[in-house]
Amino acid sequence: MTGTQIIGAHVDSTDPLAHAEAVDAAAVQFFLADPQGWKAPKPHPHADAIKASGLAVYIHSPYVLNVATTNNRIRIPSRKLLGQHAQAAAEIGAKGLIVHGGHVTGDDDPAVGVDNWRKAFAQAAETGGFPLPILIENTAGGTKAMARHLESIARLWDAIGEYDPGFCLDTCHAHAGGEDLDGLVERVKAITGRIDLVHANGSRDTFDSGADRHANFDNSLLAGEAVAGVVKAAGCDALVETPADGQADDISFLRK
Repeated sequence: MTGTQIIGAHVDSTDPLAHAEAVDAAAVQFFLADPQGWKAPKPHPHADAIKASGLAVYIHSPYVLNVATTNNRIRIPSRKLLGQHAQAAAEIGAKGLIVHGGHVTGDDDPAVGVDNWRKAFAQAAETGGFPLPILIENTAGGTKAMARHLESIARLWDAIGEYDPGFCLDTCHAHAGGEDLDGLVERVKAITGRIDLVHANGSRDTFDSGADRHANFDNSLLAGEAVAGVVKAAGCDALVETPADGQADDISFLRK
């Protein structure tokens, strides 16, 4: 690992600093609103302390957000919510906002989903762009996902690359999505030009299962050594999104 890499965890949104201290995390990721809801984020009650803590901060957008979908009742609110969370994340001093790549369904052409992503960035660019890096995360399942397989990610980056999006590589999602971790960092960087953050997670499920179920490294079907190899090769910050009672051990393992 490089000397600048920071290892941390996804933490409880109510008191991120207490959770970070409990697991010895030097970086934190949390939600600014209900991850299953559509409400705009409110100022965090510990915002000043979080900004003054010296921790690297990342914000994860709500899971419901899907800017790729052809469903207007989801896509249009998703664009609005993306902008709201980007602004709120910037105000709390976050290094990036993580957003799942999303998907289309049924008979929809994935190319339409890709273009919907392009339109989301183009719309933001009309008013100066997003106030912090938008880190698109690879996902584990779905046959029409925008960012499950590398060829899909390549198609997405062909459409949005001019807006300089960031990338978040999730090891569990890659494993479950059917992408071999050996040499994965190099293959991703050949497409995106960058990896801004690693979600360093074990997996409860087998390779190419399509199941998004994270595991601590001591209870994982994905070898912790393979995850550590990805973190080392990526050379960026890494966060564990594993069950909380084993996060301290996971962080210690990655640091070693």
